[in-house]
Order: sequence, then C-alpha cells, then structure tokens
Amino acid sequence: MVAYNAYNQYKENSINTASPEELTLMLYNGLIKFIMRGIDSIEKKNIQEANTNIIRAQDIVQEFINTLDMRYEISKNLVSIYDYLLRRLIDANITKDKEILEEVLGFAKVLRDTWEEAMKLSKKQIKLKQTSV
Repeated sequence: MVAYNAYNQYKENSINTASPEELTLMLYNGLIKFIMRGIDSIEKKNIQEANTNIIRAQDIVQEFINTLDMRYEISKNLVSIYDYLLRRLIDANITKDKEILEEVLGFAKVLRDTWEEAMKLSKKQIKLKQTSV
C-alpha cells in the first residue's frame, strides 16, 4: 500500500511539473495504453473492461480536439485526424472489434512518435539559439 501511494504521488508530481509538450506526450502514451488494454480486454472477452478502456481512449482524443488552437493550419489537419480516430474508437466500442482498435493504435503510435521527434527538434533549436547569443 505504501508503494502504491508513493507511485501515485510521483505520478501526480510528474503531471503537475510537466511542460505542455510533456503533457501532450503523456496523453499520447495514455491513448496507446488504453487502446492496448481495450484490445487485450476484447481478446479476453471482458466486455465491460474493454468498454472502460475504449472510453478512456475516446476521452483522450476528445481532449486533443478540445485543446487544438485553430489559429494554426496544422490544427485543421489534426482535427480531421482526431475526429476520424474518435469515430473509429466509437465504432470499435460498439462492435468490440479489435481490428479497428489495432488501426487506431497504429495512428496513435505515429502521432506519438511524431510529437516526440518534434519535441526533440524544438529542444535542439532552443539550445542552438542559447549558444549563439
């Protein structure tokens, strides 16, 4: 119980001290985790657990949609992608179709990896600017 409480405290501190970029990465990782749990639950015929995990994935995608800054051109493209993923997650939840979840998982991994790479490039650019000043 003590270890569980320590882990929860660590997790809460990580979230509270994370940059917006790191929070986005955490959300992508959470999306992937819940989709994978949904797939596992479907394979184990645990319909309630599948439903719970798919809804959590849906909530994360909805959060991505809600927080997009539509002043940027890329946001218009992302909203289309997120809307598609959300509709596919809903379809997967209704039918408990793991193939749909695997499709969404593939997209989620690409989005996460792209975001992670963008974070690395941004950090490099910041360091270059700091050293050139």
